[in-house]
Amino acid sequence: MKKNMGSADRIIRFILAAVIAILYFTGIVGGTLGMVLLVLAGVFVLTSFVSFCPLYAPFGISTCAMKKK
Repeated sequence: MKKNMGSADRIIRFILAAVIAILYFTGIVGGTLGMVLLVLAGVFVLTSFVSFCPLYAPFGISTCAMKKK
């Protein structure tokens, strides 16, 4: 897996996951929607840690900074 996520993308995903988790565990969002959002938050955290988004790969999207040669 080649990294395709930059640091800003990773930070934004982690913050969104934290907000979703807070909303779920405080009871603001619940039920089926809450569970779906909680799974999405888990995916955000996982992709943030590995710096790879599988949805970016087929489209050739990369938010990594380009290395100068």
